[in-house]
Amino acid sequence: MHRDELENHLNQLLDISRFHDYCPNGLQVEGRGEIQTIISGVTASLDLLQAAIAAKADAILVHHGYFWRGEDMRITGIKSRRIALLLNQQINLFAYHLPLDAHPHLGNNALLGKKLGLIETGRFGEQEIGIIGELPQAVTLNTFSHKISRTLLRKPMIIGDPDKPVRQIAWCTGAAQDYFELAIQRGIDAYLTGEISERHVHLARESGVAFIVAGHHATERYGVQAVGDHIAQKFGIHHQFIDIENPV
Repeated sequence: MHRDELENHLNQLLDISRFHDYCPNGLQVEGRGEIQTIISGVTASLDLLQAAIAAKADAILVHHGYFWRGEDMRITGIKSRRIALLLNQQINLFAYHLPLDAHPHLGNNALLGKKLGLIETGRFGEQEIGIIGELPQAVTLNTFSHKISRTLLRKPMIIGDPDKPVRQIAWCTGAAQDYFELAIQRGIDAYLTGEISERHVHLARESGVAFIVAGHHATERYGVQAVGDHIAQKFGIHHQFIDIENPV
């Protein structure tokens, strides 16, 4: 398929016009016109770019791309090496941040909830990206933690009483620790996200609402995979997800 056709489809699918984001969504680096193979990954790191080149990719689809608000605008150093590699190899880079978190079926939050057996009951937070939901029945925080470990293949950090029963859960993938206070106001038992700040430990202890730190990278692996698979099925191109390990 042609690059422009793919960009138009992705932009409409993820409804990028309704989001106020911290980076540009869509085609960030233009490569060759015809696309037969697309590689997806969480972050457009040098390791992912090199893996995509080895896989003979025409395009890369990521959640974390380039040109973030507040960063140095100059194309120097690490940024220069990454972009030069893409341009030299004529590989397109597509990046979708908040739209990929928020999509009701293909988004990081929706898919994480589905994998953990959570039933969505509402939305909260900036641009309604965070999700409120519940487990089919209450379990202990420790039991839910074990389910997260088995699903994400990493042990989460838990701030809270492991024997506490939990059923009402709020979650938002990535670095959404600042949604914690909003989530507490919704009367939940536990909040799950990818990262935590020092102050949130005290908020968890004093509010009685458990805080689950499941990993920024680990919680955001599913959206790009789902969108890549969708593209492959709809347009008949080859898609491969490449997971570059990240402990955060």
